[in-house]
Amino acid sequence: MEREGRAVPVPRTAAELRALPRAGRRAVVMTMGALHEGHAALIRAARAAAGPDGQVVVTVFVNPLQFGPDEDLDRYPRTLDADLVVAAGAGADAVFAPPVAEVYPGGEPEVRVSAGPMGERLEGAHRPGHFDGVLTVVAKLLHLTAPDVALYGEKDAQQLALITRMVRDLNFPVEIVGVPTVREPDGLALSSRNRYLSAAGRTTALALSRALSAGREALAAGGGPREVRAAAGAVLDGARSADPPLETDYLALVDPDGFTPVPEEPGAYEGEAVLAVAARVGTTRLIDNVRLRLGPPAGGTGESGGAR
Repeated sequence: MEREGRAVPVPRTAAELRALPRAGRRAVVMTMGALHEGHAALIRAARAAAGPDGQVVVTVFVNPLQFGPDEDLDRYPRTLDADLVVAAGAGADAVFAPPVAEVYPGGEPEVRVSAGPMGERLEGAHRPGHFDGVLTVVAKLLHLTAPDVALYGEKDAQQLALITRMVRDLNFPVEIVGVPTVREPDGLALSSRNRYLSAAGRTTALALSRALSAGREALAAGGGPREVRAAAGAVLDGARSADPPLETDYLALVDPDGFTPVPEEPGAYEGEAVLAVAARVGTTRLIDNVRLRLGPPAGGTGESGGAR
């Protein structure tokens, strides 16, 4: 594969990756493949972070540790040839695509990274052990790729918060950067799972971004946490009668550091907050979020999702 007339190598081992010529900063984007425009935005941001003389590495690895017993690891799309086209076009210098044996040479690791209490909330409550698997593979890939900066999408807000906390708590020598969510023209957050939605299911799924917009509008109108939650919840409740219906796993307004609930009492919380939602349309599970700023100045927002 080529980028700007140059071959983009696909190292399969850490030794092959280390053997690549490297100058300047290395920026890494970690993915499980099935790349779309959201990933391309991450790669372009990595290109800017690395600079023209730096190196952008995209990892493609479907991590078995983060799939639960009811989640089909084998169903996850594996499209490496198409991924190489997306990665090269967005500015990657290399695509690190290791086999499972390279990442877990002794089989499933007995020693893993624990996500702690934050990893048991929201997504963690619905997917027990998921974030332990995420942090374990992220830690391993950070060691294997040795980046100066690693970039992650803000759509996975809790994941980003946990990775940021792990790097800080365990003294990883890497900068973590969040990149805003990329959306379809209709507002649906880009996800590799969107391909599983039928046309009718996609219409139902738009309730997620509409709920986030309703919450943001309630805040702009002078409402507090209670009104934000209520406005978003009303949209989700309405989608329960759609065909196919929306089944909400959670709707939460939380602080962005620990993902604990923001108190509903007026004036009890000021600062950044994340309005997060997870729901199912048929067998497809989707997540989304938007960043809000609670307290004066009234109505200010700092979106992570740009929901419309």
